[in-house]
Amino acid sequence: MLYWLSQFSELFGPLNVFRYITFRTGGAVITALLFVFLFGPMIIRRLRVSQGKGQPIRSDGPQSHLLTKKGTPTMGGLMILSGLVVATLLWANLANAYVWVVLAVTLGFGAIGLADDYLKVKHGSSQGGLSGRLRLGLEAVIAGVAVVVITELDPSAASNALALPFFKDLVINFGWFFIIVGGFVIVGAGNAVNLTDGLDGLAIVPVMIAAATFALIAYLAGNVVFADYLQIRHIAGAGELAIVCGAVIGAGLGFLWFNAPPASIFMGDTGSLALGGLLGTIAVATKHEIALAIIGGLFVLEAVSVIVQVASFKLTGKRIFKMAPIHHHFEQLGWTEAQIVIRFWIIAIVLALLGLSTLKLR
Repeated sequence: MLYWLSQFSELFGPLNVFRYITFRTGGAVITALLFVFLFGPMIIRRLRVSQGKGQPIRSDGPQSHLLTKKGTPTMGGLMILSGLVVATLLWANLANAYVWVVLAVTLGFGAIGLADDYLKVKHGSSQGGLSGRLRLGLEAVIAGVAVVVITELDPSAASNALALPFFKDLVINFGWFFIIVGGFVIVGAGNAVNLTDGLDGLAIVPVMIAAATFALIAYLAGNVVFADYLQIRHIAGAGELAIVCGAVIGAGLGFLWFNAPPASIFMGDTGSLALGGLLGTIAVATKHEIALAIIGGLFVLEAVSVIVQVASFKLTGKRIFKMAPIHHHFEQLGWTEAQIVIRFWIIAIVLALLGLSTLKLR
């Protein structure tokens, strides 16, 4: 919205600053942060009153969780999404279609997560949410529509192609099958972040790290000069997605203030599904789908640990890990929650740096 002030820069020169993506990204960070700081306590109070017993805790999980986390309200993703949306609407160029696609997926996935959280609280069970098939089906529809729109926004033949990191010109053109590939990236990202959200602060910091990384990628891909220099696909208009990423960082920092152990609130599926879907959509829009698997490698590890655990138990009757997702495995090994969270943050930073290296190593 504030972007339109730049139209009057001829009348008042300083208004020209609103043209710059870097300035507006910084504004989005601060706006989202302040919004969550100001309204977070009110949201927590209302959720605590409305939920009563708070988020149901897995009975088969670590026993320490039953003692320390029981009664903590969930749906804290509402805080994050509120700050994110307000900051994006205020600072982004609302004529940019990519911004609306990302917001649509984020809010769509957030609505699915909200329904899931509500049913879990209502039934008082971590298994009382939406059925897995219904949830995945709804996510797939939203993601599929988003991929179709994204491919239509890019008139080039490469809109349906998958770029491979570390190679200059090596791409795989999937044609319309790319709708399935892109949809899988978005749905997979949403559920991978959802699985990671199991300890205080464990998911939100890696999400912010990935968002910061994709803010840079979006900015570079949207700038024809930088894109040509780095030999990556130039996506006209993609630079505005840096502002959305900035809003994620600001809202995430504000949420972390309340989610730091011992957490006053959990983000729930409302936040984790939405943020994962957001990252997946930005990866598809900027044509860095495989880079997301590197940058968000921690989320991939968490998801793979669950898949391996389930497959192993069904096929052999044995479990590979003491408990899945893998952060619970390390809890069972005796690591403290703080050790797991901080060490996983370090891994997320290293993977983000590795993902950024794909921009130049081609």
